Amino acid sequence: MSAQAIIEARTASKWYGQFQALKDINLTVHKGERIVICGPSGSGKSTLIRCFNRLEAHQAGDIVVNGVALHGRMSNVAAVRSNVGMVFQHFNLFPHMTVLMNCMAGPMWVKGVSVAEARKTALQFLERVRIPEQANKFPVQLSGGQQQRVAIARSLCMKPDVMLFDEPTSALDPEMVSEVLETMTGLARDGMTMVCVTHEMGFARAVADRVIFMDAGQIVEEGTPDAFFGNPRHDRTKLFLSQILKH
Repeated sequence: MSAQAIIEARTASKWYGQFQALKDINLTVHKGERIVICGPSGSGKSTLIRCFNRLEAHQAGDIVVNGVALHGRMSNVAAVRSNVGMVFQHFNLFPHMTVLMNCMAGPMWVKGVSVAEARKTALQFLERVRIPEQANKFPVQLSGGQQQRVAIARSLCMKPDVMLFDEPTSALDPEMVSEVLETMTGLARDGMTMVCVTHEMGFARAVADRVIFMDAGQIVEEGTPDAFFGNPRHDRTKLFLSQILKH
């Protein structure tokens, strides 16, 4: 693994039966880097980031996260996931727990921290995502945007080395999207290593160090936001951008 690389994929491939979802993916994510992955539905982008924390298993090639190779029947999956935060389209909060307990549970159960330390950390990150006043509410009492910010805080409470975002705004009403994107932008400013699957192109322009376009399980194009949006090289990228930037 190269110096300061947090994630490395080398010719990584994945199949679902006869269907090849990922085809020879080569990608390195360095510490502090912000990567946005975009592409049409079914292009493999969500499958790829789910492979980075072993929610999906690749069948060929190599994926190394924080120096740990992901392969076979791993015995240390929990250790890898504890350093890789993930925020999903749907919030996946525990409905029977308060916001505070949702944030405290992971550090206590996975990392064995004390109740006092877990509470302190949870309150710190709820403050960080600007909803400390919701700490004693249950998820059902919150808006979608607030729930997604709780999901982000919950992941941050594990103090991960990298955050993965799988279309975190796609399930939100339009007026709630901006509050989640503002939270993610703040994390980027703070230097968090991030890999984001999203169709929010304004966010990609403002935050990404690199934008990656996937189609049919392959990386078709990647570049800086200026190059990607201003001078895309591939016709498939141009077509995608012409369609998505209309909206």
